[in-house]
Amino acid sequence: MIITVLQFFLSLSILVVLHELGHFSAAKWFKTRVEKFYLFFNPGFALFKKQIGETEYGVGWLPLGGYVKISGMIDESFDSEQMKQPPQPWEFRSKPAWQRLIIMVGGVFVNALLGVFLYAMVLFVWGETYIDPASVSDGVAVTELGQELGLRDGDKIIKVGEVPFDKFSSGLIKKELVINGANSILISRNGSEQALQISEAAISKLTKYENGRDPLFAPRCPYVLADVTEGRPAAAADMRVGDKIISVNGEPTPYMHQVSKTLADLDDGPVSIGIQRGSDILNKDLAKEDGRIWVQAQGFDKYVKTKKEKYSLGRALPAGWNKAVSFLGDQIKAFGQMFSGRIKASDSLGSFITIGKMFGDTWDWERFWLMTANLSLLLGFFNLLPIPALDGGYVMFLLFESITGIKVPDSVMEKATMIGFFVLIFFMIYAMGLDISRLF
Repeated sequence: MIITVLQFFLSLSILVVLHELGHFSAAKWFKTRVEKFYLFFNPGFALFKKQIGETEYGVGWLPLGGYVKISGMIDESFDSEQMKQPPQPWEFRSKPAWQRLIIMVGGVFVNALLGVFLYAMVLFVWGETYIDPASVSDGVAVTELGQELGLRDGDKIIKVGEVPFDKFSSGLIKKELVINGANSILISRNGSEQALQISEAAISKLTKYENGRDPLFAPRCPYVLADVTEGRPAAAADMRVGDKIISVNGEPTPYMHQVSKTLADLDDGPVSIGIQRGSDILNKDLAKEDGRIWVQAQGFDKYVKTKKEKYSLGRALPAGWNKAVSFLGDQIKAFGQMFSGRIKASDSLGSFITIGKMFGDTWDWERFWLMTANLSLLLGFFNLLPIPALDGGYVMFLLFESITGIKVPDSVMEKATMIGFFVLIFFMIYAMGLDISRLF
């Protein structure tokens, strides 16, 4: 839990500081005064603050974002007294519309740039690792969720809709069915090809929050022992590293998922394990203890071919751009599916609790930077939504001014910002409520 929280706050801090730095830098470029630059919000008091020149830099105690307070701008501080004074040359409201527009999109621009950069650097440093579907010779071991789609143990997936299944990933199946509107999976079953038609009811189960991170399948592999815990039942029965479990209580279990499921269904107590050791078939009688027989199987990587694609810096940069465009495109499509009712908002929305869980409970720098890239692009996307109190709300008013030459009155801006602010608070509380309800 501590590692998850640390990763989340480090990522959030990086994103907030760089987003606000985008606004700050653009404002300074056009000689606009910035009164405050804060990581996190500081209602009542700040954990740290220091005045440097005309700007107060600080760290607030409420970790819901951050802000820069720009002179002469209607924002979440609702400083109406300042707006009653005559406009000053250094104020935001005194600048031409095109300069105000650049200041407002500065944060979103940094988010987009950061997302592309991080994707590129992850590809450059770690490359891209994936399982070659052709190497999954025994087909897939299907979960209950995969069975809802019509998949069965031993199936070999060829394509989803019109997209070739060239990288072994159940995430690709979910993406094509839920976001891109595919409704069929072409498989090879018992040596013959057939197309599975996927019903809307089955697809709707993929969109449910509780199924969001559940896999549809895994490679079907044998259960070969990689470790036998000393002093425990399997070791006492002389089971050894390299033994292959082929049956449990006389029931054939040639594959790993069958062994795991059969053992999980048994209570603690006597169990008979059939193993293959070299050319010998042996039977081991032991006791299931504390829910286990105390062995560990070899990983999938022993039986399937993992490919690693390396990227030079010259290849990584355009690949990072393509990855960012694809990610944003998927998010936009997902929003479209939400508005059409195909995806329920209650299954898709989440607060910082949902986001934090995505970092995992072990520190993995590759996953950390990929998550930060994803969140950076999402932060930029959400900030561009035409909702007053978000950057996109200001952009909407500024575009109206640029096109018509009519400046929206400050009183209208102030009321719209206040309404937008309360709408955002409502959604934040709603998302938090959803996360809390999911804990029980």
